[in-house]
Amino acid sequence: MFENKIDPQKLDELARGVLDNLPSGFQALQQDMEKNLRAALQGALAKMELVTRDEFEIQSAVLQRSREKLEALEARVAALEEQLK
Repeated sequence: MFENKIDPQKLDELARGVLDNLPSGFQALQQDMEKNLRAALQGALAKMELVTRDEFEIQSAVLQRSREKLEALEARVAALEEQLK
């Protein structure tokens, strides 16, 4: 299972974007809503088991190396099978 590493700045930007689009009457409640919205977003994103870009890139590189090794092994097996014929 991956560890959640959610950037608090990104959460703040997302919450601010939602709050900036509210009608002016709601903006008086902005601080309370921002705190609650941020907590709700953080909870929802934590349940998604997201990974960081770095973790994604590392796993992509591992997968690419595995594919290359598999292709090399498949070619070797094919060559050996051809020799047996």
